[in-house]
Amino acid sequence: MNAAVNHNPPWTYALPLAGIAALVLSWAAPGIPGIMVVLVLGLVGSIISAVHHAEVIAHRLGEPFGTLVLALAVTVIEVALIVSMMLSGGEAAAGLARDTVFAAVMIILNGLIGASLLVGGRKHHEQGFKLEGINAALGTLTVIVTFTLILPNYSSSAPGPVYTNGQLIFVAIVTLLLFVAFTLFQTVRNRDYFLPAEDESEDDDSHAAPANREAVISLVLLLIALLAVVLSAKGISPEIERLVAALNAPAATVGILIATIVLLPESVAAIRAAHANQLQKSLNLAVGSAIASIGLTVPAVALLAVIMGWPLALGIDAKATVMLLLSLFVVSISLRTGRTTTLPGIVHLVVFAAWMFLSFVP
Repeated sequence: MNAAVNHNPPWTYALPLAGIAALVLSWAAPGIPGIMVVLVLGLVGSIISAVHHAEVIAHRLGEPFGTLVLALAVTVIEVALIVSMMLSGGEAAAGLARDTVFAAVMIILNGLIGASLLVGGRKHHEQGFKLEGINAALGTLTVIVTFTLILPNYSSSAPGPVYTNGQLIFVAIVTLLLFVAFTLFQTVRNRDYFLPAEDESEDDDSHAAPANREAVISLVLLLIALLAVVLSAKGISPEIERLVAALNAPAATVGILIATIVLLPESVAAIRAAHANQLQKSLNLAVGSAIASIGLTVPAVALLAVIMGWPLALGIDAKATVMLLLSLFVVSISLRTGRTTTLPGIVHLVVFAAWMFLSFVP
């Protein structure tokens, strides 16, 4: 008889409450030494806690609903960080959403998928997944990425990487429509395309799925953690911008930093799933997060830009376009057969390393 599993250990209660406590302290005594460090620690703890509670809810719901919950939780955090920094930075933050979304896509397509394939391949030599779901996800992602990050450079109604308000609203609606269509495809009409492959291991905790009470508690704590993330991001964002300016770092550094912080806990979950021979779950997390990241973030920031009358620079430069197209091409080859080994993982990680290097040494 298997022992009961405690899905919400004490730290999962403590972290979101600590995040709220850090916020209250920053409001009550904004000038005390080290308050910004406390706020950053509260933000990181709240992010980790939010992803944990999303995982508990995901485990209760089962696949593929579980990975959708995780992707939505991560995207809410990402949108909160971007919007808070745009509100504090105004027109100067016109490219922040582009930099963050592009960084998230590159981290997912190369860093996350590469690490998952390498870790899973090293332990299990060869792993399988369902082609139907991955092909649908990659096709959707390719269209969304092209509309949001590449096409703005070639539209002629507005100069440079900026859409007109009409174009921006159209692209926001289209990306949101594609996200909704993919979500319905994943969870309703073709759910079996995203279920674990036949040779995958069972979830280690499948014998002890969370009870309804645990899932409800996780939902409440998830909302508290997300609230802490949103409010903490608003307080931290001016300091991040000042630090990047003081270090004379590239403008895209802020976007890379946001994407890294937001995706770190989910990346650990995806790599852990691949190590446990659950590659389908790992890929669901990775590609689903990329689609959600653009499909929800772009409409949100587009609405803010139109309301505030700010230009929203979405188009990436020529070098970034080459790296993005290379990433989409390589991932379509790596995942074309339904079986994968360590070599594609190494290839993706090399592309990831090249992108990171060229981001700081252009």
